[in-house]
Amino acid sequence: MLKTLKRISLGASTAIALATAAFAGPYDEFAGTTLVVNFPAHPHYNAVMKVLPEFTKETGIEVEVDQLPYMKMRERQTLELGQDEGDYDLVAYVVFSKADYVYADQLENLARYFMNPKLADPSYDPDDLIDGYVYNIGFAGGNKGYLAGKTGSLFGVPYGSETSVLGYRKDIFEKHNLAVPETYEEMLDIACKIPQLEPGMGGLSSRAASGHHAAHAFLLHLAPLGGRVFDNSWNPIVNNAAGVEAANALKTIVDCGPEGAASFGFGEALGSFLNGDTAMFLDTTVVAGQIDDPKKSKVVGKVGWAMHPMGVRRGSQTGGFGIGIPKNAENKDAAFLLMQWLTSKTGDKLTALAGGNPSRFSTHADADVNAKFPHMSIFGEALKHADPDWRPIIPVWGKINADLGTTLSKVLTEDLDIQTALDGVAERAKGIMDEAGYYTWQ
Repeated sequence: MLKTLKRISLGASTAIALATAAFAGPYDEFAGTTLVVNFPAHPHYNAVMKVLPEFTKETGIEVEVDQLPYMKMRERQTLELGQDEGDYDLVAYVVFSKADYVYADQLENLARYFMNPKLADPSYDPDDLIDGYVYNIGFAGGNKGYLAGKTGSLFGVPYGSETSVLGYRKDIFEKHNLAVPETYEEMLDIACKIPQLEPGMGGLSSRAASGHHAAHAFLLHLAPLGGRVFDNSWNPIVNNAAGVEAANALKTIVDCGPEGAASFGFGEALGSFLNGDTAMFLDTTVVAGQIDDPKKSKVVGKVGWAMHPMGVRRGSQTGGFGIGIPKNAENKDAAFLLMQWLTSKTGDKLTALAGGNPSRFSTHADADVNAKFPHMSIFGEALKHADPDWRPIIPVWGKINADLGTTLSKVLTEDLDIQTALDGVAERAKGIMDEAGYYTWQ
């Protein structure tokens, strides 16, 4: 058995009583079962840990959590899911893992669970789940192989939904009578005005470090500015006019950003905003808790939130986590009951009130949730535009993403010509796709 498990328990005497109690309804068969789940060390799942005792109290099902840093979590899952019998009954995963796990036949197709009247709660209301995240995190086999479509199936449910929003310093904007930017043109204009209006302050804090961070930052702009990495025939189009515009937008942001911006990873970009060194921050909604934490932030009470600015279309990022049942799990039915409870309206609201990132529209609009976290309503609006295709979820994406991020770093730090840089990425991506068989049917 794993050595790092945290048992979510109500105490020995209560556990014994629960195990022997007759639970009415769908849980009675599973009272006394112990589930082993694998969650990341992440703000959302820290909140989940606080609500798991409520699940045990209601169902009599015990939960042991192996909570690990993300990269170690992925390593452990790769090991466990590849065995004939694994230790995990439920796992949390990021969207990159979806393609790998489904392609390797390591996640349960959830259809038979939602079809089972003894397990499926008729009040679950799947239409309330955030559309972009259901497709991004949960679907496989549909359009392009990783999106919704008539040939798609559900392998996971979103739990910990994030998207990109614009954080801005209300005090700085009020001081200089600046309007909150609604378009890319307005955002880039203000980003470069801030250093003039507030000497020593950057306009907008962004990821930019070589590799994943530079690629991520570029993709944040590519979708709303009308671009895609591939066309519908898998031809790379990252080097078209929209791609060049997105790279130019990133370069402008870095040039007008805080000192050292070209080397910022996510932590440095967020840290710059938390320290008051920049006036805007465009990235994931998960940062809201830290920005409101006086132990971590110097800008508590000074930050407003707005939609990801409009380009030619709305298109905020889809990130965060989903939860799925491994094919080699021991307690699949009970694991489904936990998955269903956590992502239900009740479970989603409890997690949100504990500081998590809800995955339902109703939770974002809930009066109790908004009374505690006023930013939730605008986050819910932003999630309506979360783009499940802002980056391609295919097995070879890791190679292309690394090349894209390394090349863009040269644009930001060595003044490599943007068109030349993206032409090179497209040419190398074409070779990777050809070798992987994407042009077999052309």
